[in-house]
Amino acid sequence: MPSVFSDDREQEGDLSLVTRMTGHSVPGIALAGPPGASPHSAKPPAEGHSQLLQATCIPCLRASLLHPPSQQLWDGRRSCPCSHWVKEAETTDMTESSMKKLASTLLDAITDKDPLVQEQVCSALCSLGEARPVETLRACEEYLRQHDKLAHPYRAAVLRAMERVLSSRASELDKDTASTIILLASSEMTKTKDLVWDWQQAASGVLVAVGRQFISKVMEELLRRLHPGTLPHCAVLHTLASLSVANAFGVVPFLPSVLSSLLPVLGVAKQDTVRVAFCSALQRFSEGALEYLANLDRAPDPTVRKDAFATDIFSAYDVLFHQWLQSREAKLRLAVVEALGPMSHLLPSERLEEQLPKLLPGILALYKKHAETFYLSKSLGQILEAAVSVGSRTLETQLDALLAALHSQICVPVESSSPLVMSNQKEVLRCFTVLACSSPDRLLAFLLPRLDTSNERTRVGTLQVVRHVINSAAAQMEDKKPFILSSMRLPLLDTNSKVKRAVVQVISAMAHHGYLEQPGGEAMIEYIVQQCALPPEQEPEKPGPGSKDPKADSVRAISVRTLYLVSTTVDRMSHVLWPYLLQFLTPVRFTGALTPLCRSLVHLAQKRQEAGADAFLIQYDAHASLPSPYAVTGRLLVVSSSPYLGDGRGAAALRLLSVLHPNIHPLLGQHWETTVPLLLGYLDEHTEETLPQEEWEEKLLMFLRDTLAIISDNAWICQLSLELCRQLPCYDEAPQEKNFLYKCIGTTLGAASSKEVVRKHLQELLETARYQEEAEREGLACCFGICAISHLEDTLAQLEDFVRSEVFRKSIGILNIFKDRSENEVEKVKSALILCYGHVAARAPRELVLAKVESDILRNICQHFSTKDPALKLCLVQSVCMVSRAICSSTQAGSFHFTRKAELVAQMMEFIRAEPPDSLRTPIRKKAMLTCTYLVSVEPALDEQARADVIHGCLHSIMALLPEPKEEDGGCQKSLYLETLHALEDLLTSLLQRNMTPQGLQIMIEHLSPWIKSPRGHERARALGLSALLLRYFLEHLRVSALVPFHNLGLLIGLFSPRCADLWPATRQEAVDCVYSLLYLQLGYEGFSRDYRDDVAERLLSLKDGLVHPDPAILFHTCHSVGQIIAKRLPPDQLISLLLTMFEALGDPEKNCSRAATVMINCLLQERGGVLQEKVPEIVSVLRSKLQEAQGEHVLPAAQHSVYLLATQHCAAVVSSLLGSPLPLDSHTCMLWRALAVEPRLAAQVLGLLLEKMSRDVPFKESRAFLLGRTPDRVATLLPLSATCALFEVMSTPAAGPAVLELYPQLFVVLLLRVSCTVGVQLPRNLQAQERRGASPALATRNLEPCSSAVDTLRSMLLRSGSEDVVQRMDLEGGWELLRTSAGHEEGATRLARAMAEHAGPRLPLVLKTLACTHSSAYENQRVTTTAFLAELLNSNVANDLMLLDSLLESLAARQKDTCASVRRLVLRGLANLASGCPDKVRTHGPQLLTAMIGGLDDGDNPHSPVALEAMLGLARLVHLVESWDLRSGLLHVAIRIRPFFDSEKMEFRTASIRLFGHLNKVCHGDCEDVFLDQVVGGLAPLLLHLQDPQATVASACRFALRMCGPNLACEELSAAFQKHLQEGRALHFGEFLNTTCKHLMHHFPDLLGRLLTTCLFYFKSSWENVRAAAPLFTGKHHPLPHPHAARQPRLMPPLHRVPGAALGAQAAAAGGPGPAHCGAPDPAEGPGPRGADEGC
Repeated sequence: MPSVFSDDREQEGDLSLVTRMTGHSVPGIALAGPPGASPHSAKPPAEGHSQLLQATCIPCLRASLLHPPSQQLWDGRRSCPCSHWVKEAETTDMTESSMKKLASTLLDAITDKDPLVQEQVCSALCSLGEARPVETLRACEEYLRQHDKLAHPYRAAVLRAMERVLSSRASELDKDTASTIILLASSEMTKTKDLVWDWQQAASGVLVAVGRQFISKVMEELLRRLHPGTLPHCAVLHTLASLSVANAFGVVPFLPSVLSSLLPVLGVAKQDTVRVAFCSALQRFSEGALEYLANLDRAPDPTVRKDAFATDIFSAYDVLFHQWLQSREAKLRLAVVEALGPMSHLLPSERLEEQLPKLLPGILALYKKHAETFYLSKSLGQILEAAVSVGSRTLETQLDALLAALHSQICVPVESSSPLVMSNQKEVLRCFTVLACSSPDRLLAFLLPRLDTSNERTRVGTLQVVRHVINSAAAQMEDKKPFILSSMRLPLLDTNSKVKRAVVQVISAMAHHGYLEQPGGEAMIEYIVQQCALPPEQEPEKPGPGSKDPKADSVRAISVRTLYLVSTTVDRMSHVLWPYLLQFLTPVRFTGALTPLCRSLVHLAQKRQEAGADAFLIQYDAHASLPSPYAVTGRLLVVSSSPYLGDGRGAAALRLLSVLHPNIHPLLGQHWETTVPLLLGYLDEHTEETLPQEEWEEKLLMFLRDTLAIISDNAWICQLSLELCRQLPCYDEAPQEKNFLYKCIGTTLGAASSKEVVRKHLQELLETARYQEEAEREGLACCFGICAISHLEDTLAQLEDFVRSEVFRKSIGILNIFKDRSENEVEKVKSALILCYGHVAARAPRELVLAKVESDILRNICQHFSTKDPALKLCLVQSVCMVSRAICSSTQAGSFHFTRKAELVAQMMEFIRAEPPDSLRTPIRKKAMLTCTYLVSVEPALDEQARADVIHGCLHSIMALLPEPKEEDGGCQKSLYLETLHALEDLLTSLLQRNMTPQGLQIMIEHLSPWIKSPRGHERARALGLSALLLRYFLEHLRVSALVPFHNLGLLIGLFSPRCADLWPATRQEAVDCVYSLLYLQLGYEGFSRDYRDDVAERLLSLKDGLVHPDPAILFHTCHSVGQIIAKRLPPDQLISLLLTMFEALGDPEKNCSRAATVMINCLLQERGGVLQEKVPEIVSVLRSKLQEAQGEHVLPAAQHSVYLLATQHCAAVVSSLLGSPLPLDSHTCMLWRALAVEPRLAAQVLGLLLEKMSRDVPFKESRAFLLGRTPDRVATLLPLSATCALFEVMSTPAAGPAVLELYPQLFVVLLLRVSCTVGVQLPRNLQAQERRGASPALATRNLEPCSSAVDTLRSMLLRSGSEDVVQRMDLEGGWELLRTSAGHEEGATRLARAMAEHAGPRLPLVLKTLACTHSSAYENQRVTTTAFLAELLNSNVANDLMLLDSLLESLAARQKDTCASVRRLVLRGLANLASGCPDKVRTHGPQLLTAMIGGLDDGDNPHSPVALEAMLGLARLVHLVESWDLRSGLLHVAIRIRPFFDSEKMEFRTASIRLFGHLNKVCHGDCEDVFLDQVVGGLAPLLLHLQDPQATVASACRFALRMCGPNLACEELSAAFQKHLQEGRALHFGEFLNTTCKHLMHHFPDLLGRLLTTCLFYFKSSWENVRAAAPLFTGKHHPLPHPHAARQPRLMPPLHRVPGAALGAQAAAAGGPGPAHCGAPDPAEGPGPRGADEGC
């Protein structure tokens, strides 16, 4: 149970033990404070208590009770034992009342429903009882007595607590207390007759615990519970049985009394539970009695004998065996059998002998009825012991049945998960032991034949019995050893693993008891060794549920342990095993047992050495079967080459070899004692995974060479070589060891001085080698190579002889053993021979090999280059590699001219190119590249083309391989990959070494460049790794004799630096290393020493950690830092090459690298852009082209930032460069322009430059017309057009807003002028063709037409400047479309001015100021547009509001004399607009305005001058607003000037002139001068006739003019008629109206009739049909009649008297008759006849 609670809730739960259950506090137990209160805030315990406890958990209570601290004052700093904040303070003695209350509180808490709380209460009671046993037990007794109704589970809990206290403190009880407890327990135990086991068991336990000290009182109470003739309570029986075991010496004297009370009622017991209780009691009684009898020397009554119980026990036996054993209840039967075992020892001898014939069969019969046979076997064993102890003869008759039953039990498979089954096995073996001691012959006669059976269970069980009998009945088996050994013949042949295990265990037992010293014991030893040699894969053991290490129980593991234990612990086996075990060292079949053999032999040899030299030295003559010293030496040395196989057989073999040195050669002792420990120490330093095999083998070979050198006996050496050659076939299944054996043979032959022996052995090796095995070919070649160290001439001669044999000609020759070999076999032979030549060249003395290379070695190698066989090809490459290495390592290599060098290099490249490019299956690439590496350094040097071919071919062969294999793909594959890559590295560095110049480095990097940019990550990683290696090599070997520039630094850094953001972390690291090396190379070329460390460059190394992080933000921040470092250390002349190289990286397929390039480009431009002014056009051009190629979405924003950075430093250059972009602008160029607007200051600068570019060049050029008479074509110039497009892009960026506002007037004016001068202008022909073909997807979709482009730009400018209302107004009114067309341009400009005046008035002052200088523009269209704009501004009151009126009028006045009629017309319109814009200012400027208008009437000689038309329209608007006296001076002139326009062919002129005439009449009402009145009278006829004008506007104008003329004629009737009939919108009946008008004219103005008729005559030939028809009608209406009021005429016609002259008609004709175009030429003298007048009336 935990002593410390884990949380407050659990603490609170424990606190319930003292407060929650009882509802009140307990003295001595108090909480230290409320939850959360400080522990120091608790009040100290009240004084007066003898013992005070503060605790919040029961564990602390128990601890305080068990270990009461000394009395001390309250100390808030003291902690309770469970680390809670409750404090503890107690006195040395607790008062009885306090103790009682504490115990009572705990007992009250035992009814808690929480099992944990109950357990804690019990534990606390036990702890309390340990400290105060008597008080605690009394409290418990009192509690149970007072709580009679307490449920039995809680009563049982209290009783268990009492039992635990009594088990350790019963001795401290007084008799009264003991009596009280005994009575309580007895009462509790028998309170109910029903079986309540936990309660009754607890009460019984209390009695048993008390009975250990107060047996008499307990027995007295129990005997009191035994009533004669009545069945006792089961709990009483159980208690008596338990007491018999717990206190046999106290209970046995009472047994007769007990038995006398129990036996009479045995027959009464009918219930099985009661019978089981009786059986258990009788069993315990018997066991107690046996214990008593066995220890009479310590018994209180030594006179007690077995006879005292015999009669009673037999009576009980009779009931149990004859009655109860027949029960169907299995539990009862087992209880009976379990009781019969110990009871049998107490039966009288004659009774036992009498009952055995029945008893044994009865027990054996139960084996078939019960699955759990442990109790049967146990009881049977006790019965057999009892029978043997009395010398029973009946047992002999039952022996066969017993053996059969017991054997069947032992053959039952043992499950380790079943303890009863295993215990049953032990009891059965115990029975066999009893039988072996009594009847050994019968037992062996039964067992040994069963060893011959093939049944696994039978054989395993029998072997177990044999082993047990050998161990437990050694004396009885002593003379049976030969029989037992001979019976093991068939089990030794059994292949079953279980049988093998059992056999090994039997042999182990035999070894301990001297069996193996008997004849046939060697077979047992050999069997153990054979099992030690078993390979693990042949043991498919299934681990049992309880087995932790299944291999530990394997046959091999058991055998190994057995062999070692027998060798080391059984002294009598020493002379048996030594030197017998040596013969198992050399046979191949015992290879797996070498390790345990060597260990055992080492131990045995050491024991022999301790016994003396004579005992240790082996007498080989006496032991013919033992291997020779040569065989042992070779065997142990060869198996040491694989030291970790077979559980570390290398170390074991070396130790044995070291121990055996006196038996191998007497001279080896001192040397081996020093060298062998070194070899063993080397093995201890490594593991199987870390051991360098070649180095280890070389150490062993050195050990062998030194050994042979010490021996220096040619005969001994030759004998060793002969033995080694004999052992070659033994290693056919161990290629590695056989390879090493060949090396040993070569080493031994090299030490031999006999050339005949050497050549003989070499020939035998060539003839007997298994060439199909690759390892053997390699070993044979190594053997020849090692041998050539001492015998070069003989080795080459032997190889030459073999090459000349018939093997290579596939026919019968000297070596007939090859005659049947196939072509493939011959190729293998060739491979071996070629390898031999290679190894000979590699190992032979360097001073001798150069002379033999070309003449003897390569001559036999090169003739096989044409082969297709992969194995032969590999051997060729390996051999040539070794030859090349031998040449290079020679001291004479510098003077050696290798004529075959070029041939060999070319052949190696052919081999490399023939390899599959995507996989690495063989080491051909590696070997070929190593060969080239060695050959490169040999003279003569390769030419440039050959060098390039080597580099290119090797890179293509390696770089395209699949990614590096992982460990799980195979360690060999990964090793081959790494070795091949290292070979490539060595080759490239050797090539670089031949040309250690910047140019040579550049050549190497150029070859790597395509792989550095590869889309495949593993290829990039390899290329960067190689580049870093080459740069480091170049830097480490840099020798600068003079300060020269590192001219390709920028190119190289530009190639590597973007790789700092590669997706592969390794590539990123290598890229930084490359940049780091390049910067130091630059410093080296600048003259710095090699050990100089630059602080800026060193920062690169600290940045490598940031490149490990995959977070893009961190990654690109690190790239930016790398760019800053490069910018600080890059020479200025390298900057442009670096940038151009990085621009190439923008199109990198690896997006991360492309992003990194953009980051670094912008960093460089920011840091060093100031020196790039001359390179700006090139940079911009390259950037634009790369944008066309790059696909990444990140490239464009980065390029924009690059242009921005350049522009901040070289704005004019950037603008000029971008203006050179072809039209139409592609989308990328547009985005570059927009990038210039991100910063207001720069944007303003760019806009200013663009305005300057736009204004500097002519807007168009005129081309000569192809046809005569055709106007020249105007073709737009490119610079202004490009500038216009650029302006649009810049101003389309929201960030350009502030700059546009700043340059608002300039932009507006320039763009307006640009619009005006591009109307009707065409694109150049090349651009027209592009427009017709359609724009490509990459081009902007804007219209490139010059005028449209300008209009769009102007619109964009207004939008960006905040004049959205202006744009919207123009959109609604279609103003933009009008501006684009020649016909509507003027109106478009007018609408633009109107919109500006309405929505952008505050902008106008500066705009007008800028426009002021345009009146002198050389381009007529510009003057027209600006004049139209200014003219419309006067149409708005904004001119007056902004005080622009005077400036506008001055500007317009300056244009009155313009050569362009349109300008003059628009000037007049503008002046007239003053009438609507500022009517109150018309009077102020009246004279000026009238003068301008009247002047316009006289403009030019064109009768239909638009200027005159505009003048008439303007006068019509102004006449009402000017001062009358200003008007009078020109009134007549105006009237006369406009009169001819009444009959103009153009409707506009007729309308305008007639309306103006009406307005003139209107302003002259009541104040008309006679001269003007004459004009009015003269205009009546045309006005009346033009009422019939085909144009409605003319007719409407006539209506208006006649209405205005009426008041000036001073005839109310006529005026009223005009007003009545000529209202606008009213239908006019011309005839009726004309009749009425004529009546009034004839009545009131008879003198004017002639003049009117004369004027009408002119319209008889008018071109307008209606007017021609109206003229005769009008003439007919004026026939003269006598006037009835002639006398009143002077009064009615006073105005006529003011007409000067008498010839009124003539004047009228002169003033305004119809023009020649509309009338004929009538005679002026003719007038209307009187008849026409009469008819009219």
